[in-house]
Amino acid sequence: MSRHHDLIVVGGGPAGLATALHAARAGLDAVVAEPRRAPVDKACGEGLMPGAVRALAALGLEAPGHPIRGIRYVQGHREVHAAFRHGPGLGVRRTDLHDLLHRAVLAAGVPVLPLRVGEVRQDAAGVSLPDAGLRGRWLVAADGLHSPIRRSLGLGLGSRGRPRYGLRRHYAVSPRSSYVEVHCGPQGEAYVTPLGPRLVGVALLTDRRASFDAQLERFPELAARLPAESAVSAVRGAGPLRQKTRTRLHGRVLLVGDAAGYVDALTGEGVSLALIGAEALVGNVLRGTPDRYDGDWKRATRRHRLLTTALLRARQQRTLAPLVVPAAERLPRVFAAVVNALA
Repeated sequence: MSRHHDLIVVGGGPAGLATALHAARAGLDAVVAEPRRAPVDKACGEGLMPGAVRALAALGLEAPGHPIRGIRYVQGHREVHAAFRHGPGLGVRRTDLHDLLHRAVLAAGVPVLPLRVGEVRQDAAGVSLPDAGLRGRWLVAADGLHSPIRRSLGLGLGSRGRPRYGLRRHYAVSPRSSYVEVHCGPQGEAYVTPLGPRLVGVALLTDRRASFDAQLERFPELAARLPAESAVSAVRGAGPLRQKTRTRLHGRVLLVGDAAGYVDALTGEGVSLALIGAEALVGNVLRGTPDRYDGDWKRATRRHRLLTTALLRARQQRTLAPLVVPAAERLPRVFAAVVNALA
């Protein structure tokens, strides 16, 4: 096997695997470096928005899961919901999504090597990974929220405000509906995603550091539906969530997925943005316009970043947070427009 490639993709999550798959289908020679054994799990809300479902379909992939028809916000006795207008989303286990992409990458002839990347060396012609014995024209950093490559290149920016964290666990209970439920509390949100006839994922987003059970107690109506004996997975956590990035192009290194920058999991669009970014990255490499990738990424994610930042600021204002659901209830068309703008 040649050790010289067009693209070396560091990180075998959805962003890295989608990048490798786009590259292979465009005729580029790609390789993925991922030390973890597939399928890889992580703390994730596991709800694919309709945009992510369409992006997977464009790759010829159909993930197994539970159809999601829309979003329902819940705050005490108040509820407001909005249906997706342009096709359903999908509740899918992170491990199933990873397995789908991993198998597609292998079927496309892309090697996934069990390598942990250390030193990265760049020159005018390419990038070398001396510890791994690899060299490529371009390196794609798809190494996650706390990207070691982003940090080594000095591309991270400090974030203001209280950091937010995510926790996730699965419960063997029936979903109440085919909607993702977002329960709004004083310190954060609880997301309930239907994953199957007798399975839901519960993700908690908060700026408080506490155990999953302690956080869940702040949502008593929800906690009553989730008896301890129905828990069927361990708790996984992630954070701090907000990660600002100076640029997504540094010499011959391009950043994609969470490594490219992350606002919050509030709107559940992480996978959608990863798939969009992967396509934009490969397209620019193929056209010989890598310098345009950063601008293309910003344009493709601008609406998401602006809306997510606005919603997050409203949630973090203790005086405004209790008004979010009542306002959506009074203005259902506006709420539906926001939901579908992010879908």
